[in-house]
Amino acid sequence: QVQLVESGGGLVQPGGSLRLSCAASGSIFRINAMGWYRQAPGKQRELVASITSSGSPNYEDFAKGRFTISRDNAKNTVYLQMNSLKPEDTAVYYCNAAVRAREWTLPKDYWGQGTQVTVSS
Repeated sequence: QVQLVESGGGLVQPGGSLRLSCAASGSIFRINAMGWYRQAPGKQRELVASITSSGSPNYEDFAKGRFTISRDNAKNTVYLQMNSLKPEDTAVYYCNAAVRAREWTLPKDYWGQGTQVTVSS
């Protein structure tokens, strides 16, 4: 089994910054893509950003120029640096990882428990 544990959420004023972290542990041979999703009240979960195993990032339009995704493969950890936060960024942020438990197994998706980000004055 694999566990993803997120940290770094909280309350921040508009224009402020937060850095989310997500560490994977357990039965891991290799982690393929990792990503961050978010879900606001009454809305569907949506992709924020993703990053390949080689470090190539991809951002949704609302995240471009404000958010930066990165990863540390040695620590099985993915980060999301969020700057210039807006009230509409308020949501529960979830970490996702496609994990291969063994060299011969296919990747399986895992999710973290979510961390609340609230942007309010």
